[in-house]
Amino acid sequence: MPARRPGGARLMAGRLYAISDLHVGYAENRAFVESLRPDSPSDWLIVAGDVSERVSDIEWTLGLLADRYETVVWVPGNHELWTTPKDPVTLRGEERYRHLVDVCRRLGVLTPEDPYPLWRGEGGPVLIVPLFVLYDYSFRAPGTSTKEESLAVAYEAGVVCTDERFLHPDPYPTRDAWCRARIEETERRLAAKEDGVRTVLVNHYPLVREPTRILRYPEFAQWCGTELTADWHLKYDAAAVIYGHLHIPRVTHHDGVRFEEVSVGYPREWRSWDGPRGPRPVFPGESE
Repeated sequence: MPARRPGGARLMAGRLYAISDLHVGYAENRAFVESLRPDSPSDWLIVAGDVSERVSDIEWTLGLLADRYETVVWVPGNHELWTTPKDPVTLRGEERYRHLVDVCRRLGVLTPEDPYPLWRGEGGPVLIVPLFVLYDYSFRAPGTSTKEESLAVAYEAGVVCTDERFLHPDPYPTRDAWCRARIEETERRLAAKEDGVRTVLVNHYPLVREPTRILRYPEFAQWCGTELTADWHLKYDAAAVIYGHLHIPRVTHHDGVRFEEVSVGYPREWRSWDGPRGPRPVFPGESE
């Protein structure tokens, strides 16, 4: 039952919400973020990547949200990891990621480098697990069997992710090598999880390939995840999996686990949906 304020007014219990792909470099998206307010001061918000390409925009956005929500949990998307001529912060690869982690810690925002927080509200208790795992080109283009073949097909079709220009893997030799290193580190941490504790797995990319099969351009899937996480929702007792990146907001179920893509997307996309979609509850009620 909801708590009551002095005098009898009811207090709404906090809920766990998620959103991604805010892309605040667009004025319309920035205005949308400025309008966001929690329903309760006890609400938590998961931000599943692609806030912006500029560090200053990322800091502004996460700082604003951290002032409004009780707890904010962030994972990086590919756009945060870009090093572009428009950003005065010229750090690349791992150094850029670590810099963003430091920014988050100054703001009180949780990251994949922090202890996993336990959500005890509606749907809990569950361990919130922010992930930073990249992609390794294993979601290959149809008819190909190697990374090289898959990339060649994408280049021939003219469907090439901008990561190939701006997402640098330094000090790793390749993005897939960085992905493998992140997988190993994350599995080491998750192996220490207490048995029987359910999780909410949060990653910018889908952890299974199935959500990418509706992409208009199937060649793009190779920049959308890795086969190495295909069983994580089972292996790590997921009550839900949150992701973004695809700009196709929807809910699917895999092995009985709820997967939700929670992106806002670009203005040209959300205009066709009659406005940007706000944070979605990770544990929706029967009427939602």
